[in-house]
Amino acid sequence: MGRRAPRIVALYTAVVALVVLGGCATRGATGGSSAATAVSASEAQTIDALFTPYAQPGVPGAAVAIIDGGRVAFLRTYGLANLETKTPLTDRTNVRLASLTKAFTAMAIMQLVNDGVLRLDDHVRDVLPDFPAYGSAIRIRHLLNHTSGLRAYDELIPAAQSRQLKDRDVLALLHRVDTLLFAPGSAFRYGDSGYAVLALVVEAVSGKSFARFLNDRIFTPAGMSTTLAYEPGGPDVVNRALGYEATPAGFRVAEQNLTSTVLGDGGVYSSAHDLILWDRALDDHRLIPAPLQHLAWAPATLDDGAPTRYGFGWYLDRDGTEPYVFHRGETTGLSHVIVKYPTRRLTIIVLTNRRGGAPDDIATTIAKLASFRRGA
Repeated sequence: MGRRAPRIVALYTAVVALVVLGGCATRGATGGSSAATAVSASEAQTIDALFTPYAQPGVPGAAVAIIDGGRVAFLRTYGLANLETKTPLTDRTNVRLASLTKAFTAMAIMQLVNDGVLRLDDHVRDVLPDFPAYGSAIRIRHLLNHTSGLRAYDELIPAAQSRQLKDRDVLALLHRVDTLLFAPGSAFRYGDSGYAVLALVVEAVSGKSFARFLNDRIFTPAGMSTTLAYEPGGPDVVNRALGYEATPAGFRVAEQNLTSTVLGDGGVYSSAHDLILWDRALDDHRLIPAPLQHLAWAPATLDDGAPTRYGFGWYLDRDGTEPYVFHRGETTGLSHVIVKYPTRRLTIIVLTNRRGGAPDDIATTIAKLASFRRGA
């Protein structure tokens, strides 16, 4: 994957027509779910070969979805969602998305901007009076594009902490220090603190819990019926995959850590099936108008005029001369990637319930297959 930030705004020009799942059936290597396929038999074999490590007996699995020109071109699953029960991973299996969540948090903020109740240049402290005074110059857009200068909250967690954190706890942790890493807008540093704070902004402005807002304004309108921001004591995650990590003795469960219940930066659970619907909602501009969505896919500009490689909840990059947007999701026992190529209207989703692996490399290889090179 390249290194130079593209100017995505000029490339998205039309609303994508809503289409429905359909076509002939293919099956995953473990007998998983079926869906349409538009790739050749040889290319299907090539894709299957990329997932060989996930298709072995008794190992954590993976799901891959390829949306080409607005329709599902390939959907296949491999391996297990739960090793103990030998439950296959399917396209309806829900996994914690980790940092893929950030695109949903950014969408929630942009919906409030579109509603006229929040502005990107509002100061965070005007919305959250208990935000640290040393961050008084931080604006909403600084949180969205990781130019706020906030420290990583996971570095501020006390050694004795045993209770899982929530977004409100992140604000308390930020009060443990009294300086920023740099002046807001002067540099880029990817981190999770800003997106936990953005979840609190959504709650303060909307009057709803962050989980409820996502459900009402994003998941339900997009048809994502089993996707949710999981809160202990709230609705259970149905068809949930456990996360795993490899050890010399085999795979062991590595499902949760202290930050797993912080919602804004990584608390959404979803499936390949529902993420296909998310992708369509984005391309159809059903959640926010096209100009605002394009802003999320445009590089932030630092105070000195230098562009970054991040928009609102999405990284921006180039594959040779071709621009694309993407995000990774990596945490305890999980590793995912979503890549969108705007000039080809091509999206590749790879979800896995194991730490490590190579979702990025898999997605890049798939994008180079002949079936998907049109318009590249």
